[in-house]
Amino acid sequence: MTSTSMQLSELLEKAGADDIVRDMIAFVTQRLMELDVDNRCGASHGERSDTRTNSRNGYRDRDWETRAGTVPLRIPKLRTGSYFPPFLEPRRTAEKALAAVVQEAYVQGISTRSVDDLVQAMGMSGISKSQVSRLCAEIDERVQTFLNRPIEGDWPYLWIDATYLKVREAGRIVSVAAIIAVGANTDGRREVLGMHVGASEAEPFWTEFLRNLTRRGLRGVKLVVSDSHEGLKKAVRKVMHATWQRCRVHFMRNVLVHAPAGQRRMVSALIGTIFAQETEAAARGQWRAVADQLRERFPKLAKLMDEAEDDVLAHMGFPREHWTKLHSTNPLERLNGEIKRRTDVVGIFPNEAAIYRLVGAMLLEQNDEWSLQRRYLTLETLADLGDNPTISLPTVAS
Repeated sequence: MTSTSMQLSELLEKAGADDIVRDMIAFVTQRLMELDVDNRCGASHGERSDTRTNSRNGYRDRDWETRAGTVPLRIPKLRTGSYFPPFLEPRRTAEKALAAVVQEAYVQGISTRSVDDLVQAMGMSGISKSQVSRLCAEIDERVQTFLNRPIEGDWPYLWIDATYLKVREAGRIVSVAAIIAVGANTDGRREVLGMHVGASEAEPFWTEFLRNLTRRGLRGVKLVVSDSHEGLKKAVRKVMHATWQRCRVHFMRNVLVHAPAGQRRMVSALIGTIFAQETEAAARGQWRAVADQLRERFPKLAKLMDEAEDDVLAHMGFPREHWTKLHSTNPLERLNGEIKRRTDVVGIFPNEAAIYRLVGAMLLEQNDEWSLQRRYLTLETLADLGDNPTISLPTVAS
């Protein structure tokens, strides 16, 4: 412990302000690898022990590309078998996906200067065409395996949102939607369930996306949360036979367009009283009261409220403990924000395959992170939502 403390103190004294984050990452990851290998060997490095099951065999150097820059690592080698630090695996996926996009730029004839600028913007120190080519096959296989994996269990809640990206198609630059579906299962866990890219948001597009999810095993969906897409709403009724929840955040943006700029704060506060109600019945009563109060001054706004009541308040038919997570697509906002940040670096994708490669790798990475976090919803509040409810067995007398 003393040695480790001295190393850390020395590091803090010697590291400059620009390098401190990167050097701390290197220090911590190296220590974690050493401890992990000690556990796998059954004894510490150089220790004589009857419990030892393996021995070290030197190190291999590897540069780890991170958002803080290039981190040099010395990965321990074993005499029997191989070792790769598991905590590197999720982050490697996204970093290699960025490299795969560079490969597409080469294929489309982008200049070497443009590729170098792109690599630098991504926070990488440089990569060769042959290196990227080798990475493409690996990342494509991993992403497709993830996006097409079987879906098991009941998934009462499904959030769907779209991020719009630019891609080259037949010599033109077009805007396409990258549709992402995230579900919460009866175990309270969140997972990315699917992704689809397309230029159309008509009903057939949504229907095919949802049918693909059901073919892979999606079942037990009670509520689908999304923005207001008429095609998606029809597809949900046709394929899922589930309730549709209109995203409250997007609804507020739509409704405030019909109020003068100087009155929007007042209108927003008035509508906000609806969502502060404790029960569904009280919220519906307040909804109609607010709509009537605004009808004379803002007839278009009141008409929109009349039409949207059932869809915006749909989440109130589910356990109250879940309301804050069900009233909007906000659970996807952080993920979509990170996708936009990464894809803005690319600008225009050379083809749809590059979108699947980059965005799919980010979704795989996010899914790995969610799997390590606490449950998104508690088991107690999910007990009555599954199609196969838990059966309590009587205690066996001893």
